[in-house]
Amino acid sequence: MKWDWKALLGIVVSGLLIWWILRGVELGQVWAELRQANLWLLLAAVAVATSGFLIRAIRWEVLLHPVHPNTSLHSRFAAVNIGFATNNLLPVRMGEFARAWSISRLEPVSASAAVGSLVVERMLDSVAILGLLLVAVASPSFPREATLGGRPVEEFLPEATAVIAFGIVFLGVLIAFPITLVRALRGVARWLPGKGGHQIVELAEAFLVGLGALRSPRLLATGLLWSFVFWGWNAISFLLGMWAFGIHEGYVAALFLQAVIAVGVALPAAPGFFGTFHAAAVVALNQVYGAAEGTTMAFAFGYHLGGFIPVTLMGLWYAWRLGFTMADLGGAEGIIEAELDRSAEASGEPDALVVRREGEAAP
Repeated sequence: MKWDWKALLGIVVSGLLIWWILRGVELGQVWAELRQANLWLLLAAVAVATSGFLIRAIRWEVLLHPVHPNTSLHSRFAAVNIGFATNNLLPVRMGEFARAWSISRLEPVSASAAVGSLVVERMLDSVAILGLLLVAVASPSFPREATLGGRPVEEFLPEATAVIAFGIVFLGVLIAFPITLVRALRGVARWLPGKGGHQIVELAEAFLVGLGALRSPRLLATGLLWSFVFWGWNAISFLLGMWAFGIHEGYVAALFLQAVIAVGVALPAAPGFFGTFHAAAVVALNQVYGAAEGTTMAFAFGYHLGGFIPVTLMGLWYAWRLGFTMADLGGAEGIIEAELDRSAEASGEPDALVVRREGEAAP
């Protein structure tokens, strides 16, 4: 693991966002709000959020099925926790690679294929989050006067719908023409400097391996259903968290808050999504729902810390039990890149054919 410009960018972004949300805020008021929070409701929110990692592990079986149909729930749950703990402690989302590397050490699944399954997981997450966001904004209880960036929130509905439609069409193209896509990327990669083009092709290949789950209508429907189950369940955690800090809004507000935070934490950030999570909470609760600044800040820091601790401890415990070190987890990206290189060289075939064969290996 190395702290390159991407890691430094994340730290800068987190620092600027924390400064932005705290400017002009009376910290004594925030502390008072934190002390007055309903501890039992906050613990319930943390428990719901933490139990969601089990749902992630259950869903992951569907996405890994084309590569290996009988992965253990225990292995998947351990890898999920290790991945999220790594994201909380190491920069530039090392957790995604650490999670893929971990499952490859626990099950007969290549790390590159596991990375592909996680990319597909993120795409299914995007469809579910945006779908639930549309439900929230279209709900009669959503504040019609709410604005973002000076625009009514409802004006974003067509754009969100277009994003979902584009994602579905894009997935269809990838499923139907995987080899054509990789060949096109290989052509473009020749014009890129350094190893950038090669890395793009490698990532595309890993992604297309994961698309094996989407070539089966049954697996696709099951994966998407589990995605809606997970995000529907996770929104309950946000609902309980809001109630714990005296923000008496309903489930629709929790769905909206969840979607805004999901977009926020996609930005570059320091380990643990500090700053991006909190700024997104301010946008959703303070600027859209009109919650008081001190209350919003108390929720953002209290809920975030409450969710940060359990998965980090569980991930570190699993890593310790399995004999993984932080150096192993931090170096997972390099290990996976080397694995992709060896796979392509050993096959003696065009990369795209390797991808197709790996992705369709299992029935």
